[in-house]
Amino acid sequence: MIILKKIKSRIEKIKERIRKFFGIRLIKSLRDLIIFKQTIDLQKQHPNPLNSYGKKGFSQTDEDGITLEIIRRIGIKKGIFAEFGPGDGTENNTISLAALGWKGFWVGSENLKFKYNNSNNFYYFKGWITKENGPGYILEGLKNLKEKKVDVLSIDLDGNDIYILEEILKKDISPSVIIAEYNAKFPPPILWKMKYDPNHVWPGDDYFGASLSEFSRVLGKYSYKIVCCNSHTGANAFFVKKDFAELFKDVPDDISQIYVPPRYQFYEHFGHPPSIKTIELIFEQLEKSN
Repeated sequence: MIILKKIKSRIEKIKERIRKFFGIRLIKSLRDLIIFKQTIDLQKQHPNPLNSYGKKGFSQTDEDGITLEIIRRIGIKKGIFAEFGPGDGTENNTISLAALGWKGFWVGSENLKFKYNNSNNFYYFKGWITKENGPGYILEGLKNLKEKKVDVLSIDLDGNDIYILEEILKKDISPSVIIAEYNAKFPPPILWKMKYDPNHVWPGDDYFGASLSEFSRVLGKYSYKIVCCNSHTGANAFFVKKDFAELFKDVPDDISQIYVPPRYQFYEHFGHPPSIKTIELIFEQLEKSN
């Protein structure tokens, strides 16, 4: 009897743990649904029409849809992408471009989770990025792809992004589109950036990167115009060469009407988890394309 009671007690404890686990998961899922609904409303109400194009594919949240609309307006059907800080390769801003058949390269410090072959269509550099070697990675990437120009550059390093980006632009490397993670804790017109530190590792707090106004100021020196910030998280800003300004007349001139405050802290998760098989297939097809 004593043994049976102990077994029953253990079973009840296990059941309670299961109920708590699924209860917590349900609460988190409901919370994300509510936040997602609020974000959709925010997209529709935002003074910048580009925000309404936001959709999640392989980006962290809604960046993919904005990127696709920007390149549609510019008229780039099959270009070259480069990404600094692609993570483990399962969720970033340029996988969708690879799926479109774009050639490109990534630079990052993590091992990619999927199988790939470096080729003339895709190349991965595993290394630590600083402002001293950033331009070199771009030039080497283009050399490996046998190309001369980057069309879309995404940078998400949680630290020295603005310093690295400016060094790249100083070398007359001028992508048509730049996607950069900004520190949304500093709204316009605040000009702020962290001190340059080649050994910086993001500690998980608000000491990283630069404010949106600082990015706009620096990139403005190299003839770039800010056209959007993603609605779902307020994490990524989109810039285009001023040569394309006529194609974005519907975008407000006031940066405060483009800015989106930080929202990334609200989400527990977003969308379906990425499948390694799906991503491997994208890059297998890219490797075989002409």
